[in-house]
Amino acid sequence: MKKDKKRKANRLGHLGEYFAILFLMVKGYSILERRYKTKVGEIDIIAKKKNVTIFCEVKARADFESAVYSLTDKQKLRIRKAAEQYMSHLKNTYQNNKIENEIFRCDMILIVPWRLPKHIENAW
Repeated sequence: MKKDKKRKANRLGHLGEYFAILFLMVKGYSILERRYKTKVGEIDIIAKKKNVTIFCEVKARADFESAVYSLTDKQKLRIRKAAEQYMSHLKNTYQNNKIENEIFRCDMILIVPWRLPKHIENAW
């Protein structure tokens, strides 16, 4: 029974990420990474629009309020550390270190059944 709940939550999470990616693409973002994993944490989506790169956490819940409050401080710290690793790797490999002209931020996309996703820019 416990495994079934975990599988269902996992499927809902993947479906939420899929809708979030479509939503970001409609808004003009290009998707750089999906489920970017490091030793310190995971980032659901890394996307870019012009010179803005976003590290996006996707939360799929029954309502927007529970989705917003489901992101814990511990998760924020893990995402931030993973983002720092991503930027460090990017700086080491990016042509002529042009990363200085780019803007990085952490966003959230909230997915609720039968509603348009909500994109919260600079969520933390």
